[in-house]
Amino acid sequence: MEGIIGLEDGTILKGKGFGLEGWVAAEMCFNTSMTGYEEILTDPSYKGQVVALTCPEIGNTGINPEDEESDKPQVSGLVVRRLSRRASNWRQRETLDVYLRRHKIPAVQGIDTRALTRKLRIQGAMKGVLATNGMSGEEAVRRAREWPGLGAEDYVAQVTCKKPHEWDPEGMDFPGKLGSERIPMPKVRHRVAAIDCGMKRNILRLLRQEGIQPVVFPATAKAEEILQANVDGVFLSNGPGDPSVPTYVHETVRNLVGKKPIFGICLGHQMLAHALGGKTFKLKFGHRGGNQPVKDLRSGKVSITSQNHGYAVDPQSLPKGKVEVTHVNLNDGTCEGIQLKGGGAFSVQYHPEAAPGPHDAAYFFRQFSDLLDAGRS
Repeated sequence: MEGIIGLEDGTILKGKGFGLEGWVAAEMCFNTSMTGYEEILTDPSYKGQVVALTCPEIGNTGINPEDEESDKPQVSGLVVRRLSRRASNWRQRETLDVYLRRHKIPAVQGIDTRALTRKLRIQGAMKGVLATNGMSGEEAVRRAREWPGLGAEDYVAQVTCKKPHEWDPEGMDFPGKLGSERIPMPKVRHRVAAIDCGMKRNILRLLRQEGIQPVVFPATAKAEEILQANVDGVFLSNGPGDPSVPTYVHETVRNLVGKKPIFGICLGHQMLAHALGGKTFKLKFGHRGGNQPVKDLRSGKVSITSQNHGYAVDPQSLPKGKVEVTHVNLNDGTCEGIQLKGGGAFSVQYHPEAAPGPHDAAYFFRQFSDLLDAGRS
């Protein structure tokens, strides 16, 4: 079947469709990672977005449930240069095409994804329509222009869990780096409230690997409910959409600051900034990939990081003398980390759990564990 992409600037791109026969309007973005397409597809932070992958061949390792970062694909659509129809990996359970059809996600192959990426880098993120149902290019452009954009919906409410729950039962294990090995869970030393704004599974795994038992709360949970759960700290997860929209999360975090140690990742970083009086702004085309250099301003150390966000914290909006910027992106100088002066709360814009990698920043989970130890003592 024919596949069409129509962008709000009038651009029309043609290829071949796969996955669902249908259409979707969403924000067009790109990811420069060379591996980990399954983790990208299932990252809830991509809700409301069509992702173009710059790696030229996608699908060659198939789909394996253990690599999913949530219980289904979260992207609105997928754009690739070339689809591997035959996957070749001993862990695969189905092909990418079958997987997307099963979950009703439309996709297009045969697109020059690097040219599309260049357009988005130069002109900025755009509204677009991906269609595999015979829609004309002109109709796709018209519908793209009519779509209201990411800021018009609360995507956090669409991906958060329904009710509080302990993440794993006693004795559960999880896959190791090679997939075939199993790593047993260590003894629980702390219980932490994990506010689920669209949390990736590997965050839960790495918290648990540090002896931290996540008690997952919906993003709508109130501070009083969390404090009554007798937890040692609070974790703020990644998630989708405009960080200024879920103001109920800002209020909850604001009422938790100073009462429990707090650690935030990605959207959680932005939620902490809003709770402390800061603001966020939309980036021209976002940071999405596994090659973003970030500098720790305290030590001078540079880490290569995995990132997926279209908004950033405005450092000038943070309260002077109360919050300090700890990390910056070396590509564009944007804020990548903050901490409450005197300790007690910190966050990073990038992904220390890095699924897909790299793993330079995984030490933050140990840092959070140390903060919980200090809080207890």
